[in-house]
Amino acid sequence: MRRLAVFLLPWLALLGAAIWVGPRLLDWEPYRAQLADIASTQLGRPVTLGGRITLTLLPQPRVEAAAVAIGANNDGLAITARAMRLRLDLPALLAGRLEPREIALVGGEISLPWPPTALPGLRPPPWFGALDARLEDCRLKLGGLQFEALNARLQTGDLAEALTAEGSLAWRGYAIRFSGQLGRAGFDGIAPLDLSLALAGATFTARGVLASDGFEGRMEAAGPDLSVLLPAPPGAFRATGRLTAAAELFAADDLSLDLGGQPARGAATLRLSPAPRLDVALAAGRLDLDAWLAALRPTRGGGRPLAVPVSIDLSAESTGFGGVPLRRLRGGFFIEGDRLTLSDVSALLPGDMELDVAGASAGPRMELALRFAGPSLRDTLAALGLPLSGTDPARLRAAEGRFRLVLEEGQAAISDIAATIDGTRLAGDGVVRAAQRLSVGLGLTLDRLDLNGLLPTLTEVPGLDLNLRLAADRVAWRDLAAERAVLDASLESGRLTLRRLAFRLGELDLAASGSAQLGGSLRLPDLSVELSGPTGAALQPLAPAAWAPLLAQPIALRLSGSGVPEAVALRAEGDLGGLRLEAAANLDARARRGNGTLTLRHPGAPRLLAPLLGPGAEWLGEGSFSLIASLAGQMGATPGFTADRLDLVAGTLRLRSQLALALTGPRPRLTGRIEAERLPLPAPVPGSPAPLGLDRLGLLDAELAVEAGRVEPLDWPPLTNLAGTLKLDGGVLRLEGAQARLAGGTLRGGLSVDSTATPPRLGLEAQLADATLGEPLFGLPFDLGAGRVEAQVKLQAAGHSMAALAATLNGTAALAVRDGVLTGLDLSALHAAAGLAEPEAPMRAALAGGATAFERLEAAASLDEGRATLTAGSLATEGGGAASLGGSIDLARGALDLRIAARPLADAPEVGLRLTGPATEPRRLAELAPFLLWRAAQP
Repeated sequence: MRRLAVFLLPWLALLGAAIWVGPRLLDWEPYRAQLADIASTQLGRPVTLGGRITLTLLPQPRVEAAAVAIGANNDGLAITARAMRLRLDLPALLAGRLEPREIALVGGEISLPWPPTALPGLRPPPWFGALDARLEDCRLKLGGLQFEALNARLQTGDLAEALTAEGSLAWRGYAIRFSGQLGRAGFDGIAPLDLSLALAGATFTARGVLASDGFEGRMEAAGPDLSVLLPAPPGAFRATGRLTAAAELFAADDLSLDLGGQPARGAATLRLSPAPRLDVALAAGRLDLDAWLAALRPTRGGGRPLAVPVSIDLSAESTGFGGVPLRRLRGGFFIEGDRLTLSDVSALLPGDMELDVAGASAGPRMELALRFAGPSLRDTLAALGLPLSGTDPARLRAAEGRFRLVLEEGQAAISDIAATIDGTRLAGDGVVRAAQRLSVGLGLTLDRLDLNGLLPTLTEVPGLDLNLRLAADRVAWRDLAAERAVLDASLESGRLTLRRLAFRLGELDLAASGSAQLGGSLRLPDLSVELSGPTGAALQPLAPAAWAPLLAQPIALRLSGSGVPEAVALRAEGDLGGLRLEAAANLDARARRGNGTLTLRHPGAPRLLAPLLGPGAEWLGEGSFSLIASLAGQMGATPGFTADRLDLVAGTLRLRSQLALALTGPRPRLTGRIEAERLPLPAPVPGSPAPLGLDRLGLLDAELAVEAGRVEPLDWPPLTNLAGTLKLDGGVLRLEGAQARLAGGTLRGGLSVDSTATPPRLGLEAQLADATLGEPLFGLPFDLGAGRVEAQVKLQAAGHSMAALAATLNGTAALAVRDGVLTGLDLSALHAAAGLAEPEAPMRAALAGGATAFERLEAAASLDEGRATLTAGSLATEGGGAASLGGSIDLARGALDLRIAARPLADAPEVGLRLTGPATEPRRLAELAPFLLWRAAQP
């Protein structure tokens, strides 16, 4: 046996080698036509074998032909292949027949026009019991689509069995696995079809029927990431719905979707003619618009481009963009290559602001046209994060307009702005750049700009660079109305540059320019403000009403400044009519303190101060006005101001003071010393109903040492060497320790005014000693003309005006005059006339005028509700004569009711003189009848 094996083994090896190599050496050219016919019958279309044909018996019989071309029928299908392999049936081959059991195309190029003229057929002839066809490393061209690395297996059994296919292919970087089962068609030509695809973790299944005009059935798709398949946000998805397919389109409608846990409805259509295009419609209750817009942006860099143009129609009842909530989002988005087109995009912003958007991208550039309209712009701006604190809630309401927006490389350019906000029309352009710092440039033109209630409260400098140009025909702020306003300014890295600010107030022109470094270290490289015009009446709303005559004059003012935070130098100079202003200041911005000088000059003090003091400013006397002050102040922990020197000359007024104003506590507090060389004061008008403005006493507290060399109230004897302390605390004014010289005598007393009482209350206490009168005191028909006077008064009153104070005056008064003269009657002549034979006429003349020299006059009075009643009154004349005084004086009305009585002869009745009526022109009633009757009765 061993010898037999040794003998047979070489022969068996030789036989195997012959079987392995022999068929390859044979010439199969005679079989070319037969093999082509077999392939044509198998594939149902003409097949041409252009290359070499080889036969392999081991490990299984197989015929391989190179350079294969499969001709087209009327369906337009064309196939070429690098090689075709036929696996043959071994028993049939041994019997001399070629019966293929498997056909394979290797390296094929399959081209199918789309839409096809007819459905292509690769079905085996009915006499075949089974078919096993393979495609290896093929390329499929379907219209404009191209699939690579196609590896598939098609199998079919007998007439009752289905055609199945499974395999894989590559498309634009995606690896796709597929499988399908096509049943045998019935008499109506309709066959069942099941199809499944797997792509990037996503699965797609479809089940339905295939007819000559297309496919109709149901589909289901699911996957972990929708963004792999469509320009959509990443996230899991699931979709079910109806699927139809025809030669020109594939449509999935009535889709029920689950996108990342959010339910939605939708539809999708893949059009293949005239060009491939995918249309998607999606409707959801909620939608993440930020994620969708990020997904819809054209892919750049290493991103995967879209295979076909995609159109997406989105709608959502609730969504948001950049943190801003949106409602009723609707819009169409079309993506083709690197171009994104938006059409009919609309949404409802906070404040019921309707927004419409349309536009398209061109590479990295996106151009949009936007329209907006709504009843509450402020709610929209607040939702966008703009600071609106401090603005009037009634402002920024109705708004509508349009503009164009261009987004490009971190920049947003706004152009063709045309809008109406709160009735104001505006137009302009702008740009926003997002670099290390946000940069905003804006240029606007407005027909009118009302700033009242529009300026927000800014607590800090915003972290952005701003370039702003504004022009407005009319500008309103508070009670000011400006015209032709222009603002050109920029803010860059905390540096504010005011290139130009100009506007016109009535006939007044204002222009300003300069720059400043804001933030923790304020720097003021330069500042310039100019104000000029033939009249400053337009500034009247900012000034008291009494300033109107002063502001009606020509005005010219210039302010300039520069410096570093530790030393900012400011200078101002100008003219307001005849008033000349010069001021200079040095500020330390870090320490928040400064000092400076102020000089004001005017040729006529009464004319200048009449708007402040009223038309009766002539009490100042004629002369010029001059104010020279050296000021200092700080705004730190103890804010306040000091005037180390304040020299004031106004008419006859000569005043020098040192003052300090502290701003701590509930009210400002003024302290210091006032020294006046001459201090003119207006005379009080007892019957004036004008309010005294005592409520202003509650505006500040004060404690001032007052000294005056000469105090000159009009129509009163002057006071000299006045000294006292003026205190104001909580609305209560007190003049304490007052002492002065009056007519050679000494005047002491005090004054208090309580403005907190209702009505305000006034108290006065005064004592006068050793005063000498050399002229009439009051200038009345009945008056003291001379004498040495001593007096005491203690008075109280309440009211808001001099008339009210006079009507409520209460208290006591006492007067003693020695060696004086009483004008208005002549008691010496009265006594002399009493001894004449005809005394009546001379006595009446003595009571009608003249003067009476007296040794002593004493009077005491009590005051009640403005009426002074003489409680005691006596007059001792030279030569031993005497007279008594009685009656009352109505101080509120300036009326008299006095009676002077004298006894010219011993034992004779008294002779009286009654004075009634106005004190300036009293009526005189001589009471002579008793004396004349007595005289007639004498022997």
